[in-house]
Amino acid sequence: GNMSFSCLEPQMVPVTFLNANSYLTLPGTSGKDEVFISFQFRTWNKEGLLLSSKLHQTSGGFLLYLSNGKVKISLHKPGRALTDITAGAGLNNGQWHSVSFSAKRNRISVTVDNDVTSSAHVSIPLQIYSGDAFYFGGCPNSGNISECNNSFGGFQGCMRLISIGNKAVDMISVQQNVFGNFSDLQIDLCGIIDRCLPNYCEHGGECSQSWNSFYCNCADTGYKGATCHYPIYEQSCEAYKHRGNTSGFYNIDSDGSGPLGPFLVYCNMTDTTWTVIQHNNTNLTRVKSANRENPHTVFFKYSANLDQLQATISDAEHCEQEFAYHCKKSRLLDKPDGMPLSWWIGRTNETQTYWGGSLPAVQKCACGLEGTCIDSQHYCNCDADRDEWTNDTGFLSYKEHLPVTEIVITDTDRPHSEAAYKLGPLLCRGDRTFWSSASFNTETSYLHFPTFHGELSADVSFFFKTTAASGVFLENLGIQDFIRIELYSPSEVIFSFDVGNGPSEVTVQSPTSLNDNQWHYVKAERNIKEASLQIDQLPQRSQAAPPDGHIRLQLNSQLFVGGTASRQKGFLGCIRSLQLNGMTLDLEERAKITPGVEPGCPGHCSSYGNLCHNGGKCREKYSGFSCDCTFSAYAGPFCKKGKHISAYFGTGTSVTYNFQEYYTLAKNSSSPASSFYADMTLNRETIIFAFRTTRTPSLLLYVNSFYKEYLSVILTRNGDLQIRYKLDSHQDPDVFSINIKNMADGQLQHVKINREEEMLFVEVNQNERMKFILSSGTEFNAIKSLTLGKILENSDVDEETMKANSQGFIGCLSSVQFNHIAPLKAALHHGRSASVIVKGRFTESNCGTSTGPDSTSSETTHSFADHSGPIDEGQPLANAIRSDSAIIGGVIAVLIFILICITAIVIRIYKKKGIYSKNEAKGSENEDSAESALKSELNMQNTANENQKEYFF
Repeated sequence: GNMSFSCLEPQMVPVTFLNANSYLTLPGTSGKDEVFISFQFRTWNKEGLLLSSKLHQTSGGFLLYLSNGKVKISLHKPGRALTDITAGAGLNNGQWHSVSFSAKRNRISVTVDNDVTSSAHVSIPLQIYSGDAFYFGGCPNSGNISECNNSFGGFQGCMRLISIGNKAVDMISVQQNVFGNFSDLQIDLCGIIDRCLPNYCEHGGECSQSWNSFYCNCADTGYKGATCHYPIYEQSCEAYKHRGNTSGFYNIDSDGSGPLGPFLVYCNMTDTTWTVIQHNNTNLTRVKSANRENPHTVFFKYSANLDQLQATISDAEHCEQEFAYHCKKSRLLDKPDGMPLSWWIGRTNETQTYWGGSLPAVQKCACGLEGTCIDSQHYCNCDADRDEWTNDTGFLSYKEHLPVTEIVITDTDRPHSEAAYKLGPLLCRGDRTFWSSASFNTETSYLHFPTFHGELSADVSFFFKTTAASGVFLENLGIQDFIRIELYSPSEVIFSFDVGNGPSEVTVQSPTSLNDNQWHYVKAERNIKEASLQIDQLPQRSQAAPPDGHIRLQLNSQLFVGGTASRQKGFLGCIRSLQLNGMTLDLEERAKITPGVEPGCPGHCSSYGNLCHNGGKCREKYSGFSCDCTFSAYAGPFCKKGKHISAYFGTGTSVTYNFQEYYTLAKNSSSPASSFYADMTLNRETIIFAFRTTRTPSLLLYVNSFYKEYLSVILTRNGDLQIRYKLDSHQDPDVFSINIKNMADGQLQHVKINREEEMLFVEVNQNERMKFILSSGTEFNAIKSLTLGKILENSDVDEETMKANSQGFIGCLSSVQFNHIAPLKAALHHGRSASVIVKGRFTESNCGTSTGPDSTSSETTHSFADHSGPIDEGQPLANAIRSDSAIIGGVIAVLIFILICITAIVIRIYKKKGIYSKNEAKGSENEDSAESALKSELNMQNTANENQKEYFF
């Protein structure tokens, strides 16, 4: 028949719609009762007009467009939409998709990718007739074409295989202006660009794109920014601490914006900040039947990979890991210089034969290094090979070998031979890079370092402080490219750069001066999408990069820090913690060999002192600062951790706190004491305390002055709380009674007293609030001391205060605070201070907790009896007589004590052996019970050893 040996494929001539003004107009058959149009398209945009037309003999029309990656058809008449149908999904993925649209009489349908499941059909109450023109991708700018006025924007992408009425459109004829009309098209070319290949989203960011740009979804990556370049987590626990964070679990990113990801650690925020990195085997593990042919090998897996661990360890000032090896006829080293019987492997994958407390390359344990091993012929306790439990325990602290990743034990297969080991978490303290700083003393001095070359993303961050009005922080020059960050004026920082697209600037204006000699933070970043600059917590400023410009930063010189290559506009002041793309530059080491630059920067308390709360004092350290909470009622790294310090007061107990600032001066001078306290005047004070008692009347708190002014807080005979202020020695005291209930009911009562000049506010049990007005004065002049419990010195007080003082206070006082002074804390924890005098029975207790015992009980952890500072060495004769009597009584007491100890030791050893025998007979049912049994046995052996020593003594 009629055939040929060839296959004629339709000619594919793609068309590129370059921008929102692009369109293609093709003629239609006006008045035809059937419309059929098909074509293929590809795009990255979620929105855009694909096709529009005006219907014949109606004032309506239809629109076929992309909305959120779906094809939609809207048939409309003026003022109302007749129908709106949807087909397909995710059609903006850059792949070719086909669309078929048909309308016949009153039925319309659309099919996507020839998939019946991606098709839609609808009937409408309107007869449809074809118009005389079809507009693809957009509308002409001229003319009044109402059906093209839509909010979807023009189509940006490619089309091909356009067919109208089952007849293919010859795009070459369109290109030659023979057929149809067009504007801003590329014919015979699909100019779509895959902007996600290569993927410029860093750290696993998900790339998406439009026609002109790409976007990065940084969710769950641990990074932020236009390209997921900058970390959202701090690099160390030290950095978290100096943001005011307390102990807890934190994600840290040890190399900042570098390739290593964040991981979880525990930050122990003490005076020294410790980073705790845990592993998968922290139990005490028993080992038996191990030899060289069948060794016991254990591997340790940490919460971070080895690269992350290396970065953390390298930046730390010190790292350590405790290893405990308990042994019974199980040796570690056998002979001093022989083949080791056990060993461990660290991060460098090298075998190590030194043990906790010893040094690398010295095949010893800690006792061998110190000369304290139980057998002086060996360098480890376990090498004595005794048939009893002993141990070699200590810290491994050579950073290059940490952490321990593997342990091998081979000597537990002989009769009665066994061992047990336990490896602690990796502990690192300090961050030497966070405080690495340099002081620039001349405008011509600078430091220089290797820097960026061919980088797509570049970020710089640092702290600075200065009193200068301007100066260049850093500069790096290439043949054409450059970057520069400078303090342009006292309140303006400029980040300027050029990557080949022409010079650009990002500026941040601060509402306050930046040359105030306080630490300020600067972060600048330039990536393929934008440049940004942030100062402290001010809003970040950014500038978009040109869509198709140069993207790589080509720099071929050194990075100049604190100055410029031309030695002009140098920086005067301090720069700290300078980082380039997550790498910290060691400013101090470079400053040591550079004239005009000194390593280190003092004055951290001026910027971070506000982190010390509740009366804590900021103390300068070479690397940072610490908060001294000695005279605060609170504890913790920032004196914010509330600690319920409570004490039980017995009959006649007195605790007196002398306001110490002038104590020594007044004591050693013959001038009137009040002259030294003239400026110790208060016009406001805050007093907080809690108490528990059943005794009335009672004196809770008393503050006096050198001018016979005083404040007393008492419980009256009927249990009312009474506050008595005498701020004028010539007037009677102001008396304020709070009689809401009997407060001597044995329950814990909370009291807060706040005076502001003549206004007095009292709060009881955190809900009863009262307001009073003083009439005796507004100034508390020359305050001398604060007394809790009984007043022992002669005092000129009113009769009611004297009655309450007759027995002082018997019960519990807790969390006492006078302004920022904590007298209970000073007495219990700093009892030898000259500012504190304690008399009578005074013991620390948990009675201040809501579930604590009543006021008649106490739990003693600290005890002070008649302690009043330095011991009086007077009356030597009386002391000698008492000493003779003490010797006789002491000899008798020692003999009785020895007999009791021997009896207790024998009973305890017998019981422990009985328990051990039962445990051995019963066996262990699980790992926890096995560990408990082992600990019991080790404790028994340790107890026996200790008791043997006590018996010998």
